[in-house]
Amino acid sequence: MTTVAKQFKADARRITRDLRHRGLILTALKKYEAARDARLAKFPDWQSARQTAAEIKWDAINHLDKYLLEFAAKLEARGTKVHWASTAQQAREIILGICRDRKARLVIKSKSMATEEIHLNDALEKAGFEVVESDLGEFIVQLRRETPYHIVFPAMHLVRGEISDLFHHKLGTPPTDNPEELTMIARRWLRHKYIQADVGITGCNFAVADTGMVAITTNEGNGRLTGSLPKTMITLVGIEKIIPRLEDLALLQPMLATIGAGQLITCYNALYSGPRQPDEPDGPEEFHVVLMDNGRTRLMADAEQRDALHCIRCGSCLNVCPIYRNIGGHTYGTTYPGPVGSVITPHLRGLLEWKHLSFASSLCGACTASCPVKICLHHHLLQNRRNAVRAKPVWWEKIAFDLFAFIFNRPWLYKLTKPLGRLGQVFHPLIKGTPLDPARAWTQSRDLPRIPRQTFKEYWRSRR
Repeated sequence: MTTVAKQFKADARRITRDLRHRGLILTALKKYEAARDARLAKFPDWQSARQTAAEIKWDAINHLDKYLLEFAAKLEARGTKVHWASTAQQAREIILGICRDRKARLVIKSKSMATEEIHLNDALEKAGFEVVESDLGEFIVQLRRETPYHIVFPAMHLVRGEISDLFHHKLGTPPTDNPEELTMIARRWLRHKYIQADVGITGCNFAVADTGMVAITTNEGNGRLTGSLPKTMITLVGIEKIIPRLEDLALLQPMLATIGAGQLITCYNALYSGPRQPDEPDGPEEFHVVLMDNGRTRLMADAEQRDALHCIRCGSCLNVCPIYRNIGGHTYGTTYPGPVGSVITPHLRGLLEWKHLSFASSLCGACTASCPVKICLHHHLLQNRRNAVRAKPVWWEKIAFDLFAFIFNRPWLYKLTKPLGRLGQVFHPLIKGTPLDPARAWTQSRDLPRIPRQTFKEYWRSRR
């Protein structure tokens, strides 16, 4: 077992026993579900909308070379500097180079999972830059020196008292349990940073090919301030964010808001197409777009799982996943938690090291049913499992499954195992909880069900 797999198991065991923590997750997600269902009802035909969205993303990913070049050409025609990064290291070096060239001191960021993926904040801080997250949830977890707990709700695991204590100790503000006052504390502190910032870094929700525009959605307006006030703006774009046409946003933006946060539309939707032009009142003097691969083309080469790149990072699969609801976001130990993270992380970080995530699933299919772009997530988890076993078979597992298949394909032999099971349960109390206990993981926290004295077939035969 790899180190990250051992850490995952230890964290999962700890969190599932923390009933308070699990209660916070469930409470937050129940509120989301109520809002989401009310908004979904406003779609005339949600399943048709999902099919259309899936087709838009299929077109984009299967013609990625064409749309990326079109997107880059349109941006460059308006004075944007487009950079291409094959790896996370290259993306970090490009962004660090821009900040050094501008002699920047303070960098302000809006929400971006791509920057979390390449650990950009750590790189900037080690290089001597002050980095401030402007999204409220990201700002809170940054002060706690944590990673985001959820793709959409970074501080979902915290209550207002914990946030109040955090602001009191880090920002020197008086304690308060009022959510509006807590928000205003962060707002007042961040406004000064916007004005002082030399560079603003944003993520990208959708990259529109036919117009060469970066679409950014936020609920707090922080994305607009990050892109408008600093003299230099940098946008990090995962290449899978491409969509073919501007008109596609008419479906994808309401869909992202509805399934991601239970809203009809996100509060602030902005489109960036280049640096400030002579007749424009605001905007950055320089605009840089970094197009990042970082393992995405490797996933694209897998025709079986290519549609995982259709993901629009709505977080819907996390919200409905029974595993995520019990172990939370930090347990996964990766940028993208939940079902979609369990599918793509082995591709982005290494199959054998991260294969445990694909096994941490009930395969109930709730993630697939809720995905707005119809990614077959639970099938991809099975495919990851199969690929991991093929890449590095475990000898005792092969023997166990061969024995299982041998017995279950011979009913007469399976019939003989039933009395042995009852006999085993007679002696089970002698080894319960010890390393010899085959059901140790189960019996540590619950009783092992007794095998009935009579099988259903025996009962049916006696009744007749």
